[in-house]
Amino acid sequence: MVADKVRRSPRFYLACVGVGLAAGLLSGLFGVGGGTVIVPLLVLLLGFDQRLAAGTSLAAIVPTASVGVISYALTGSVAWIPAIILAVGAVIGAQIGSWLLAKIPQNALRWGFVGFLVVVVVMLFIVVPSRDAVLELTWLTGLGLGGLGLFTGVMAGLLGVGGGVIVVPALMFLFGTSDLIAKGTSLLMMIPTALSGTIGNVRRRNVDLLAALVVGLAACTTTALGAWIATLLNPMVANILFAAFLTFIAAQMAWRAIKVHRTRRAAAREPRAAQGRR
Repeated sequence: MVADKVRRSPRFYLACVGVGLAAGLLSGLFGVGGGTVIVPLLVLLLGFDQRLAAGTSLAAIVPTASVGVISYALTGSVAWIPAIILAVGAVIGAQIGSWLLAKIPQNALRWGFVGFLVVVVVMLFIVVPSRDAVLELTWLTGLGLGGLGLFTGVMAGLLGVGGGVIVVPALMFLFGTSDLIAKGTSLLMMIPTALSGTIGNVRRRNVDLLAALVVGLAACTTTALGAWIATLLNPMVANILFAAFLTFIAAQMAWRAIKVHRTRRAAAREPRAAQGRR
C-alpha cells in the first residue's frame, strides 16, 4: 500500500492524470484496455504494489473503454453481438484463470505468452486487414468467439493482461475482421469483464477507487483522440504501430520472467552458502 501523504498529494493527482492521458490514447488507438501502461506506471510513480495497481487499473478501464466504444460506434466499427459473446466467455474464463493461478508456474506462462506475442507480431507484417471486412455471425463463428473469449479470460486471470492484446489480433487473423471493428469490439468486450473483476477487487480491497477515478477520467479525454487517429492511419501503418506496442509488452513480460528467475536462483544459493560457511 502507499503512504497517505503520497496518495493524496498534488504529485499523486498529477501522476494519475499523466498515466490516464497515456493509457487513454493507447486504448483508443489500439483497442486495448491500457492496463499494460497503467499498472507499471502506478507501481513506478506512486509505489503501488502489483496487486493494488492491477485492481486500480481494471477499475479505470471501465470509463476508458466506454468512451472508446462510443468513438468506434460512431463510425460503425463495433460488432455488438460478437462482443457480448466474447464478454460472456471472458468472464467465465477469468474465474478459471484465477483458479489455475496457484497451480501453473507463472514463469512458464509468461514465456508462453511472449511466444504467442512474437507470432502475432510476425503475422501483423504478413496479413494486412481490409477496412471493408465485416464480422459475419454464424453458429460456427459464434462458437469460435465463445472459445476466444474463454481463452482471453483465462489468460487475463493468469497473467493480468488486458483482453485487447489477444482479441484484436485474433479477430483480424482468425475471423477476418477489419482492424477498426476488431478494436471497437475488443473495447466493448472489456466493459462487463472489467466491471466483474472490479466488483471482486473492491470486496477484497485490491483497488484504490480515487486513483481509478482520476486515471479513468483523464483517460477519457484522450481515448476518443486515439480512436480518431486509428481511423486516419493506413492499415499497414496501424499494424506496424500495433506490432511495436506488442513488442513492448513482450519485452516487459520477458523481463519479469528473467527477474523472477534470477530472484529464485539467488534465494536458492543463500542456504547453500550458509551451509558452506558452517
